[in-house]
Amino acid sequence: MSRKPRQKPAYDLETARTLTEALPYMHRFAGQTFVIKYGGGAMGDDALQHAFASDIVLLKQVGINPVIVHGGGPQIGAMLDRLKIKSSFIDGLRVTDSATVEIVEMVLSGSINKQIVAAINDAGGTAVGLSGKDGRLITAKRLKRRKRDPDSNIERVLDLGFVGEPTEINGAVLEALAASAVIPVIAPIAAGRKGETFNINADTAAGAVAGALGASKLIMLTDVPGVLDKQGNLVSELSPAQARRLIAGNTVSGGMIPKVETCLAAIKSGCGAAHILDGRVPHTLLLEIFTEQGIGTKIDRK
Repeated sequence: MSRKPRQKPAYDLETARTLTEALPYMHRFAGQTFVIKYGGGAMGDDALQHAFASDIVLLKQVGINPVIVHGGGPQIGAMLDRLKIKSSFIDGLRVTDSATVEIVEMVLSGSINKQIVAAINDAGGTAVGLSGKDGRLITAKRLKRRKRDPDSNIERVLDLGFVGEPTEINGAVLEALAASAVIPVIAPIAAGRKGETFNINADTAAGAVAGALGASKLIMLTDVPGVLDKQGNLVSELSPAQARRLIAGNTVSGGMIPKVETCLAAIKSGCGAAHILDGRVPHTLLLEIFTEQGIGTKIDRK
């Protein structure tokens, strides 16, 4: 690669400082596995996707083993609308009947997965697309949700169709890839014990993979800066106990609750730490991993 000519003598001291700051983290994390959930606004922006792909290649180059689990809710919704297939949501989960699960698998394992793989390969990496059905990477069972009627106080089981929850992760597949130059990109589709196809929430799938692998980090890219306090300020670091108190006190609410709960479950299952980052910030992965201050919220085992 040719160097750009300089108009006058100048030295990018800030760049040098950044590289110097990053070096200890590169040494510390070499050989470790990071499970990264990729989704949200970062997936819908070409520039952000290019930055994400470049960051993933850099992680692999410095000896970190990135494992990517991706979502694709908006793309699924657009395809269902195009095919005039109606869908609905319960508690943020798409009700998935037999017709819908075929489309979900087609979109997640097909166009989205291959787009991410192509972006990483174009950035100089060697990415391979998988779904949870490949090598029985993710085995799942039907997810059961219970809801109590506030008027009658009667509890009922919600039928979400072919929405699943992981019961088993075949870590041997990913461990074999980690020993090579390959970067796995996983669509959250799983097989059931009876041959069913299940749609898994991408956050849930990433957390299960991180816990099963004993990953050093679970990193979740979202559309918010991280966990915020009641004044709207970023909370940069939490213990599991502190995170639970924020949920109990309604400081963490809405869609952030399942994300934090997924982080806590991954840590309990063996993951070293979990990070919630704003995927809309270019190079957010590098800013969190390789700088002292970081950029998002870290939930650390303490």
